[in-house]
Amino acid sequence: MRVRMLAGSLFRAVATGLVVLPLTAHFSPLTAQSITIYNDGRVLVRRSVTADIPKGESSQKVSLGQVDPSSIFSTDSLITILAASYDGGTDYQSVLRRSIGRKLLFRSGKDTVSATVLGVDPERYRMADGTVAFSPPGVPLFPEELVVVDPVVNLGLKSSQSRKALPLGYFTGGASWQASYQVLLGSGTARVTGMAVVGAGTLTLRDAEVQLLAGSVAQAAATDQFAKRRAMAAPMAAREELAYAAEQKVGEFHLYTLPGKVTLLPGITSSTALFEPAGVSYTKGYEVTGNIPYWGGLPQFGDEEDVPVQVTYVLQRPRKTDFGDRPLPGGVARLFEPDSGGRLQLVGEAAMDHTPAGEDLRLGAGEAFDLKAKRVQTNYTTKRDSTGGSWRTVATADYRVTVTNAADKPASVDVIEVRGGEWSVVSSSVKPEKLSSTRTRFRVQVPAAGKATLTYRVRVIW
Repeated sequence: MRVRMLAGSLFRAVATGLVVLPLTAHFSPLTAQSITIYNDGRVLVRRSVTADIPKGESSQKVSLGQVDPSSIFSTDSLITILAASYDGGTDYQSVLRRSIGRKLLFRSGKDTVSATVLGVDPERYRMADGTVAFSPPGVPLFPEELVVVDPVVNLGLKSSQSRKALPLGYFTGGASWQASYQVLLGSGTARVTGMAVVGAGTLTLRDAEVQLLAGSVAQAAATDQFAKRRAMAAPMAAREELAYAAEQKVGEFHLYTLPGKVTLLPGITSSTALFEPAGVSYTKGYEVTGNIPYWGGLPQFGDEEDVPVQVTYVLQRPRKTDFGDRPLPGGVARLFEPDSGGRLQLVGEAAMDHTPAGEDLRLGAGEAFDLKAKRVQTNYTTKRDSTGGSWRTVATADYRVTVTNAADKPASVDVIEVRGGEWSVVSSSVKPEKLSSTRTRFRVQVPAAGKATLTYRVRVIW
């Protein structure tokens, strides 16, 4: 009965959270900590807390550090959590709120004065002479019973058997991870390595099994300070042995288990290899984006403008190869190319989305130095008609794109126009390639130390 009353009061004190577990599964208590770090900064902790749990109902007080109190659940099917109350108010404002209505001592220089805390937001204090101040009269000296040194969770439990440990799962923050790739470009082939970089700005764990989950797992909107604490992540992680991370699919996501036991400590940065170095074929391309708006009307624009020529590298990932059959978690890819003396130089850095197996890797490397492009709209007409019973606008525009090549090698430059709705290329000096209903490509061959001109006319209806 005592625990049932406790459960009722605890349920009224804490927001409820739902954790769905298979009904037929039995989870044995964990003997060591195990965590999964998500790309968005959430950390799922699985650990066993030493506790003397009798058969039936009981209450337990455990120290778990900063946690999301709505996410705590038992990983042992024989133990049910009836209620949980979490006190994580270790900050100044929380302690000050607990002090409302109490008389505190304040240190001011060498003197000590007293004042009663009337409220916060804004802070208000009643002085000994009856006056009210909106700032503390000195440094507050809080009684020990008001200060929470380490957050604690009061749990109301029901167990079908006596236990010597309480296995729990819960979410916390203070850690994150992403993949880092290094692409060493050679003559037609590249050497690719990948590392998992773990960051844990506020999370401290020792000798834990660490897993990294790649993918965008849905997340409900956070309503408390836990979300803010979770975002505070800085690089750090230490591991005991060298090996590659093991990959497996879980649900619709991919999970990477780091080798050995890992210790997470603030200020330490470490990476773990995701796979053995891979040799892959690649192509290098150049691209100029078009000037047609994707939606809406086609505007008139008569000024000639300089447009950048973007450099892209496409790494081939055919199936039935180790690199092609491997899903790649999102992160950052850095491209290096040797100079005449064999020294590697950074020639590109690109953000990568999660890439499934068999999909080629397209990496932007920045703007070309020796390739320049100019674009101008040379003609523009519009008319209104009522074809089909409703009024519409039909616009026709001519464009000229001039690409100049200062290098001693010829280059192939793709001019890409992307437009939604009804539109078409009426004529062009280079044959257009319709890549999709919205995307058209003109492949322009530019000679060494020379230039090439592309002209085309488009018809747009809206």
